[in-house]
Amino acid sequence: MKFELKKIHRNTPEDELIADLKKTAAKLNQNFVTHQQQNEFGKFNASNIAERFGGWAKAHERAGLNLARHQKSILVSDDELFQNLEEVWTKLGHQPIQTDMFPPLSKYSAGVYKKHFGTWMKGLEIFIANINKEKDIPSENSIENLQVESSTKHKTKREINTRLRFIVMKRDNFKCKNCGMSPATDPTIILHVDHIKAWANGGETVLENLQTLCSKCNIGKSDLN
Repeated sequence: MKFELKKIHRNTPEDELIADLKKTAAKLNQNFVTHQQQNEFGKFNASNIAERFGGWAKAHERAGLNLARHQKSILVSDDELFQNLEEVWTKLGHQPIQTDMFPPLSKYSAGVYKKHFGTWMKGLEIFIANINKEKDIPSENSIENLQVESSTKHKTKREINTRLRFIVMKRDNFKCKNCGMSPATDPTIILHVDHIKAWANGGETVLENLQTLCSKCNIGKSDLN
């Protein structure tokens, strides 16, 4: 077997990368290109192209090409991949590595993230950037000048979205604030994010008024209210 080093063309214009992808498809007389085909017949490496465009599917979309049938079966949205990553991260209690991304812990393998975002690390970076959008994180300061909704007498909605829930659990080290239990040490533990001052009593859905509780402690808290 002959080993050859594929050069990584980081400064190549995007139009040139797309043109090469189209050229590979035309050479094969088909409307899609697999990673293996691009690496064999194309000028530029498939992983390099996928990384530049945020995934192999997005590179195909830019080139006006379709995906192969087996590639379509793993085509999922950013939100689906982010939600899965959030669930795995929560269960582990720390940043997952590629070998963590297998059932039953993860719905999608690390390979799916690589094909979607270009590299595993790129997927993590985009996930963290999405989580850390401070302008969208409700806090006491951010809602200070908001008008109260006449229908609820609240400035925020009661529902806690996925991103805010993850931020709260990460802040609380993925442990119950009451008993200290964590899915990382006991897989049967299920974590919830709950209002410290109850919504019914005027509590807002802001970072400072949210805490991580296990399902048992959360039910116990509800019984006391």
